[in-house]
Amino acid sequence: MNAVTDSFRPLGDAVYFLPLGGSGEIGLNLNLYGCNGQWLMVDLGISFGDDTMPGIDVIMPDPEFIAAQAGDLAGLVLTHAHEDHLGAVAYLWPRLKCPVYATPFTAAVLRAKLVERGLVGQVPLHEVPLSGRFQVGSFDVELVTMTHSIPEPNAVVIHTAFGPIVHSGDWKLDPDPIVGSVADSEKLRRLGDEGVLALICDSTNALVPGRSGSEAAVRDSLIKLFPRFHNRIAISCFATNVARLDSIARAAAAADRHVALVGRSLWRINEAARATGYLSDIPAFLTEHDAGYLPKDKVVLICTGSQGEPRSALARIAADDHPEVTLDADDVVIFSSREIPGNERAIARVQNLLVRHGVEIVTANDALVHVSGHPAQDELLQMYQWIRPRIAVPVHGEDRHQNEHCRIAEQCQVPQTVIPRNGTVIRLAPGPAEIVAEVRTGRLALDGKRVVPLDAGAMRGRQRMMYNGAAVATLVLGRDGKLAATPQVTVLGLLDGAEEALVLGDLYHAVTEAFDGLELSARAEDDTVRQTARIAVRRWFNAHYGKKPMTEVHLIRL
Repeated sequence: MNAVTDSFRPLGDAVYFLPLGGSGEIGLNLNLYGCNGQWLMVDLGISFGDDTMPGIDVIMPDPEFIAAQAGDLAGLVLTHAHEDHLGAVAYLWPRLKCPVYATPFTAAVLRAKLVERGLVGQVPLHEVPLSGRFQVGSFDVELVTMTHSIPEPNAVVIHTAFGPIVHSGDWKLDPDPIVGSVADSEKLRRLGDEGVLALICDSTNALVPGRSGSEAAVRDSLIKLFPRFHNRIAISCFATNVARLDSIARAAAAADRHVALVGRSLWRINEAARATGYLSDIPAFLTEHDAGYLPKDKVVLICTGSQGEPRSALARIAADDHPEVTLDADDVVIFSSREIPGNERAIARVQNLLVRHGVEIVTANDALVHVSGHPAQDELLQMYQWIRPRIAVPVHGEDRHQNEHCRIAEQCQVPQTVIPRNGTVIRLAPGPAEIVAEVRTGRLALDGKRVVPLDAGAMRGRQRMMYNGAAVATLVLGRDGKLAATPQVTVLGLLDGAEEALVLGDLYHAVTEAFDGLELSARAEDDTVRQTARIAVRRWFNAHYGKKPMTEVHLIRL
């Protein structure tokens, strides 16, 4: 195991790959390629908080390692516009201050985010044409059009003296993607013939046999499904899945229904799509307000909230908290998405609320209402047959996905496989691929309006309070070193109102007794007094309730 360092630099003509996020996990993608003293960043994404992170909605990789070398960062290339690949740019770019490169749709989505953060005039955002080839510092970069669940997904090819490196981004092989082009298999084959050094590839569905399925099949399924329902249809999908918006719109038109968008992120994506030439033959969507004037059997509502996000449109509708939209018994909600691991409880919570209202639920277990945007095993096999890399590096997956991906690559006779972890520096060439160093990595969290370390004291304290409650003790000492009043303790998240009145007297006595046990000289030391009171509170709660609350002590001397 290499010692962890903060100072690794890609000197000489050796080529290095270093993930700071997105390896051993899904989301939080931040990848670095290094050569000749410069770094190239590919993607800068986010993930989302869960029940263990109170108050945290957004998590992002800590870019401290590369921020310290920002002068050597040639630029950031974005593979596509999903949040886990570009969502952190608007928060972290001020630490990097590098040029950003993206195709038109991705640039449109990012530009809207930069406007919100007041950065739109500051970030040098360069639009690159599909299949474009361009220079980023000393890096010769080429894009390969792929297919995914969003317009304009790209593989990034970095041409080096040792052969091209192919960074796949998110992709699948869809013969009829509805929106956008099929994957550029001809260019992928040409790269394979040229002799690919390494394929750094999506592992999300490496455990899934067969193929991921086609968006055209979802469209055809929805066209058959919608006529089954005679009241309102609400359907929730990932807002960025423009092909799914197209499929829903066509299925609604076939059922003589009109489509409304419910949720701000859907409107943002709709605007970016239409501004860049997508959805051009789809009628303008209605607002949620306008949809309220339509008969129940004439409307389809596309809603945000497929992952149970608490402030999403669908969550608010389920809780009867939406200002414009309600759902009644015999309406239907279609979940046209997959469950992202970790979101199962949140999704179930929303679905249960809907069921209580008599709403019918349809998921991918009931009908063909979703296909994945990531390659299943047969598609991975096809990619390796085209690319034929000398090295396979599986990313964008948890350990089990990466291990299975390696097995598939070895089955395809790839000479060498290397499983990266966040922070591992892999020398791809010259010589055999090898982990040569390990750098520090971390997580940042968006806490209100601040970006803070996820393991900072405030975050740890918040977690402790969530599990064990909190208490604040107040002691007032006179000049004689004695208590001038009975200690007071305020308890948060541990006692009910009636219970509090009954037990706090015992708690006050426990704190007084602990204080009285101090020598007079010790009572003159503020830290000693505070620690004594803190221990007394925590021991009392542990003895009576099995809890050790986060405890603060206010000490007042007269």
